[in-house]
Amino acid sequence: MGTLLLLGFLLGMRHALEADHVAAVATLTTSTNTLGSAIKQGAVWGMGHTITLFLFGSAVLLSNSIIPEDMAQALEFAVGVMLIVLGADVLRKMVKDKVHFHVHQHGDLRHFHAHKHAPGTSHNSDSHEHRHGRFPRKALFIGLMHGMAGSAALILLTLQNVTSTATGLLYMLLFGVGSILGMAALSAIIFIPLQHSAKTLTWLNNSLQLIVGLLTTSLGAFVTYSIGSAYI
Repeated sequence: MGTLLLLGFLLGMRHALEADHVAAVATLTTSTNTLGSAIKQGAVWGMGHTITLFLFGSAVLLSNSIIPEDMAQALEFAVGVMLIVLGADVLRKMVKDKVHFHVHQHGDLRHFHAHKHAPGTSHNSDSHEHRHGRFPRKALFIGLMHGMAGSAALILLTLQNVTSTATGLLYMLLFGVGSILGMAALSAIIFIPLQHSAKTLTWLNNSLQLIVGLLTTSLGAFVTYSIGSAYI
């Protein structure tokens, strides 16, 4: 059983690398200012993902039922729409708010901040108020949505590998822990080039964000079209 549970943990980490997950966390990372904040965004996404996976999976395992195909497809479609909104929001902020970056100091801690200026206004570093420590509710919501959409596939995988309900629940829990760690690590990896480009090359940072916005929107459009066309 130990090998099976380890497999669940490793598959959870790998699960973080699926295209729609990478796209979603990338849009979240573009709005963060510190490595710690980026890691928190990814971890909270993973937490939301784990909550819904575990709740849906527990209900199915305990009731010995399955998630209807139409429901699973509807949830996947909703994720596609969410990706379009997330990608479009990244693009909107770049065009409307004129995002730029600079290194900022809080006591002995140095990190960079993203700033937004309406057209015609100037930058005054002393006039910015930065808010730290807020719980990333947006990341939690996105994780919850992804967890609901991915629950059907995980439940099928779990049922194929476990022989008891208790083992199945533990398998899904470790899968969730793996996805939390995997998404936190992925957020850090995405954040690092954004941070380094923002320190001296705002144009490069904006280009990276443009790529994130376009790819996320395109992926969302592809998902919604693929699912929607099957019902037309």
